[in-house]
Amino acid sequence: MTDDGFRPRILIIGAGLGGLTLAAILQRANIPYDIFEKAGALKPLGSAISLGPGVMPMLTQLGIADEVVKKAKIAKESFMYNRKLQMILHLDYHTDLAQRFGWPNYIVSRPAIQSTLLSLIPPERIHFNKRVLSQYEIGDGIMIRTSDNKTHHGHILVGADGAYSGVRQSLYEYLNKRDLLAPADKLPLKYGSVCLVGQTRPLSEDIYAHISDDACRYEAVLDGSKPVIYVTFTTAERTVCWMVVEVLNEETNDKHDNFRASEWGPEAAETMAKEVRDFRIRDGLTIGDLIDRTPREVMCKVMLEEKLFETWTYGRTVLMGDACHKMAPNGGLGGQSAMFDAVVLANHINTIRENKLGDIEQALTAYREERFPLAKDAVAVSSSLINLVKQNMMGILMRQFMKHVPRSVWYKMRAKIAGYRPQISFLPLVEDKGTDPPRPQLSLETTRRHEEAIVSA
Repeated sequence: MTDDGFRPRILIIGAGLGGLTLAAILQRANIPYDIFEKAGALKPLGSAISLGPGVMPMLTQLGIADEVVKKAKIAKESFMYNRKLQMILHLDYHTDLAQRFGWPNYIVSRPAIQSTLLSLIPPERIHFNKRVLSQYEIGDGIMIRTSDNKTHHGHILVGADGAYSGVRQSLYEYLNKRDLLAPADKLPLKYGSVCLVGQTRPLSEDIYAHISDDACRYEAVLDGSKPVIYVTFTTAERTVCWMVVEVLNEETNDKHDNFRASEWGPEAAETMAKEVRDFRIRDGLTIGDLIDRTPREVMCKVMLEEKLFETWTYGRTVLMGDACHKMAPNGGLGGQSAMFDAVVLANHINTIRENKLGDIEQALTAYREERFPLAKDAVAVSSSLINLVKQNMMGILMRQFMKHVPRSVWYKMRAKIAGYRPQISFLPLVEDKGTDPPRPQLSLETTRRHEEAIVSA
């Protein structure tokens, strides 16, 4: 007999964008949860995130869209230059965007969106300095043991702990011993590039000419002599977010080999910072000028890998975000994809009304089936964009394609990304004002019907 009072307790590992978004949604559903974060606090690492029409309906449902917009700048166009700082590419992705998809594209710093999401989550629900050492399914639930030798029990374990996910590694080890792991998931992550990122302190116009522009100033410089791209974009806080991406080959891959085990963090940033200081960007500046105005605690280096994992869930464990689909940041799709995961996963979790393993597995599998093809598309887009930097025929062709692509093709590419605008099924839906209808969202209809059936019963 169904217990209408049962709500599964969710153990979320990782307080990144995906984990925070999932927690904020679960909070609105009155589903019990706890977040376990290995760091001592949320660190303002990383650069900025692109928030397109896809996430705005969900942020509106949560009541934070206006706050996010206040902290953001509209991204209207981007400029790409060669090593001599001659413009080689100009992309207008604002014209008709809001009309076609309901919202423009925004650029907001990661700390700004993190703090906004964090405001929706009671402090007692987030536990810092909690590195997960082990996980076990026991009886009618799942248990984790943390580095302080404490155990925590729940019904579903969510691995939102990044590309080097401990939850994924533990799950895959279990499945591999039982010959249940997909062959592709046995292969190691491929490190295609390395990235140095940071965000300056607030700047004045005499230092950075476009810092006061209403729209985000997005510029990129292709080095040309080496597979490196330098990217800068302005924020509403009058800061400049910057990123240096180097595509690796066999020689440079070995050079960065000792850094492979690290995640986002400042530990290895100084060495790379010295190597890129003299790279010239626009307005007579160098990357070194931005580095000198960047707090060291927010500058970090990270190895970038791209992989779409096949196995997202087994039993009471499920993966989301970088833990199951890792993308390079140059496409600006990784953060949004993690937030999409959170919407769909929460929709399916909300349908669970009994602590039956079969019901839980069905909900988690439905989440994976819905999100996998969309994540596959995002990984493909991210992978293709990194070709812009490569010093080979593929890179040359990609740069020529981007320069001469017809407007109709560009719109088609945008529609594939901006067309997916998922909503939380158990909150009042937001009117989609775009002239282009959103792509179908399976969980929106199926989970709403499920909830209606429960209410009717």
